[in-house]
Amino acid sequence: MSKKLRSKIISEINENRISTVEVCDILNKSGSIEGVTPLSPGQFAVGEAFYVYASEESNYDLHSQISNAPKDSIVFIDVINCKGRAPIGDIIAKYLHLYRKVNAIVVNGPVRDAHTLIKENRPIWCKGVTPIGCFNEYREATKDSVSIAKKASSKFRDSIIICDDSGIAIIPKKEITDNILKKLKWIELQEDIWYHCIDTLKWDTYRTIAKKDYLDKKNVISEEILKKLKEFKYE
Repeated sequence: MSKKLRSKIISEINENRISTVEVCDILNKSGSIEGVTPLSPGQFAVGEAFYVYASEESNYDLHSQISNAPKDSIVFIDVINCKGRAPIGDIIAKYLHLYRKVNAIVVNGPVRDAHTLIKENRPIWCKGVTPIGCFNEYREATKDSVSIAKKASSKFRDSIIICDDSGIAIIPKKEITDNILKKLKWIELQEDIWYHCIDTLKWDTYRTIAKKDYLDKKNVISEEILKKLKEFKYE
């Protein structure tokens, strides 16, 4: 997997606003994290994942980790053994967004200072809100927490994260291939065909989406498009 290919995939998704729903579909109905939703709806972001974490109810080390967040990245903040506490609030969000210039922040847990974050329209996806934050004091991570973080860091390294109103989608490193790029280029065409069948041809959804009659009926779609759809078998 090359950086050039990853950049192409990110550009394709960004330029065409390819949704998390469509990305998860081409990942065989997978690739998301349940419960992670936008704090402020109506936003879209895509970029390379940058993994950091908070643990043992403390965000002390998190401050050091985020200082290396790359521009245009999606910062993924894992929350390990924090007992429902928020690892970030308005100050960390402002620092990352304005001064590290990241595209979005994804928190695998709650955030605090929701009133300010919503008012400032920060690009944040999280698992709800709470007024209770992590302690700003050093606490050594347990062996279990370190193990969880190492596995997660390996999983997220070189991956791509897409964020929109439906949640997030993660394209792992192993899926960043020429084939995925090709599928992304054709995925919205599939949606257009479905809408054409329903809106123009007045087909029902069973005939259109379940049976896919357009694959067998002549003059519904061109032979060239038909060949591509059968090749990728996108559903």
